[in-house]
Amino acid sequence: MKRLATQRIGIDQGDDVLFSDYEDGGEMWTATGPRERRKQIRFSQPYRDTPIIHCSLTMWDVDHAHNVRADVSAENVTVAGFDLVFRTWGDTRVARARVGWLAIGEIGYDDDWELY
Repeated sequence: MKRLATQRIGIDQGDDVLFSDYEDGGEMWTATGPRERRKQIRFSQPYRDTPIIHCSLTMWDVDHAHNVRADVSAENVTVAGFDLVFRTWGDTRVARARVGWLAIGEIGYDDDWELY
């Protein structure tokens, strides 16, 4: 468990469309097998330490005639941002996907001193 001082808790959030492949016949809509899309997310201000990230699908449009498979995660998390990742595999056909994210962590405080 990560403990945070209450006056230092920072929460940043977003909701990002990762792709819309049905419009131009992109690989998420037309291909099979393992596929991945990434989007680099930058926080509105840096955290003091690596924050905790929560990701979830907020919209996805899939082909009803195929199996539905998805994996959404945050990778390469730093104090400044992270990679938002969507993966699918097999015969799944995804037309588009939007992913919401929430970052919670310790931020700087106005009375902090940086001596070095």
